[in-house]
Amino acid sequence: MTNAAPAVPSAAPRGRVAAALRRLGREPDLAIGLVLIGLIALVVLFPGLVSSHSPLTVNVDKAMEAPSALHPFGTDDVGRDVLARVAHGARITLSICAGALLAAALIGGAFGIVSGFVGGRVDMLLGRLIDVVLSFPPIILGVMVTGILGPKTVNLVFALTVVYVPVFFRIARSGAMAEAGLTYVEAARSIGLSEPWILARHVTRNVLPLILVQCMVLFPLVLQIQSALGFLGLGVQPPTPDWGAILQQGKDYILLAPWMSAFPGLAILVTALALMLVGRGLQRRMDQR
Repeated sequence: MTNAAPAVPSAAPRGRVAAALRRLGREPDLAIGLVLIGLIALVVLFPGLVSSHSPLTVNVDKAMEAPSALHPFGTDDVGRDVLARVAHGARITLSICAGALLAAALIGGAFGIVSGFVGGRVDMLLGRLIDVVLSFPPIILGVMVTGILGPKTVNLVFALTVVYVPVFFRIARSGAMAEAGLTYVEAARSIGLSEPWILARHVTRNVLPLILVQCMVLFPLVLQIQSALGFLGLGVQPPTPDWGAILQQGKDYILLAPWMSAFPGLAILVTALALMLVGRGLQRRMDQR
């Protein structure tokens, strides 16, 4: 009886990883964006790794201390560690942006797909409603909604959702209109499949990648609007750390303690840059497909 030869580990997974790394090497901007997003994700998940200080602990004796080994980002006007506030604020700020973006994608995407596929009066009615919302500049619309509802986190998420629903509506609508004219839709109708089934099973699945890529492209813009509303005092309220609110708190001390505004501003800039690089990389991949 012969012994079976030992199984040789497949090199396929290793080859796929090497191929992915080679593709990233040809797109350095996408690689840099992914690395930055990975580092930001670590800060969001484990802010205690960045700073052992509490973001809410007040120590007036150490107010407005310059950056040092104990406080790398310095302290604010009541002695709180700025690094701790920026690190913990990352989770709150990015969670608000992600929640609003997801809600806008679901609502705008769903209505846009239905509008583009069905057409007719439904498309005309939904299109006119979206045009009304688009007539307002995003920051003005956000200020209006949060000003009417009040400066709360839930209201801020709702305001950002209202601002970006029209964008997802138009992307989904154009994608659904393109899909509705393709041969496979006519073939599905010819074999007796219902319109809701074609819409849910085929059209939505083909439009979904466009919506997902748009999420990454729009994330930096959502972050900018969210930070601007927080700076205006219409977002997360003190003492909860939020990048826009931290900027607002430091504006009165910009000459005495510039680090109070510089570091949260730098966090917003780096995060927006990372998201923009990844979004553009994904958009290029989608265009090539």
